[in-house]
Amino acid sequence: MLRLHIGNKNYSSWSMRPWVLLRHFGLPFEEVMHRFDSFDTSSHFKQAVVQLSPAGKVPLLVHGDLVVWDTLAIAEYLAEYAAETFPGHALWPRDQTARARARSLCAEMHSGFGALRSACPMNIEASLPAAGARVLAEQPAVAADLARMTGMWQAALAASGGPFLFGSFGIVDAYYAPVVARLRTYALPVPADVAAYMQRVWASPGVAAWVADALEEKDFLDFEEPYRKGR
Repeated sequence: MLRLHIGNKNYSSWSMRPWVLLRHFGLPFEEVMHRFDSFDTSSHFKQAVVQLSPAGKVPLLVHGDLVVWDTLAIAEYLAEYAAETFPGHALWPRDQTARARARSLCAEMHSGFGALRSACPMNIEASLPAAGARVLAEQPAVAADLARMTGMWQAALAASGGPFLFGSFGIVDAYYAPVVARLRTYALPVPADVAAYMQRVWASPGVAAWVADALEEKDFLDFEEPYRKGR
């Protein structure tokens, strides 16, 4: 049995990605939640997670004696696992060219868009349009990240014909699902075709299930909340 260790669903964008994949494709797994208290080495969160991986971060995928850390490594492992265990499940595009492009989009998300991610942390429960408008007005790097991302999505949708970035839902869509959450929370402006894509992602089974759980958490963590002092 696969076991996925995650953090708070309202805040943990990296945890969201593999969880959404597992849920969307119906891969059996056990969820283990490690609620954030702080990220100090003495915190309950760190003490629990570091026993599984010296990296001390979530998500972590445990399969037997194997521990896989880093979200992209987990996604790659799940793609191979699904292909071997559940024939017919393709988490990456089957076409080699499309697969290379999808991997490129994921890699850019993994290492890039730092301004957007820093200024607009994931917070599914919140609605912060004023903060979003202020960030766009005051931080050109965030506007540049948004333009790059929406342009990339538009190109992928045009090439594939949709409804998702490479036709059917896959790793790349799960990878950008937390970004969709950010764009919604901060009401960042996007073109109509991107807005329609975001709606499809938000309504997809794995994402919708994650969001429903996030809204039920009711945690408020001040170190995750640069724009609010309470719920």
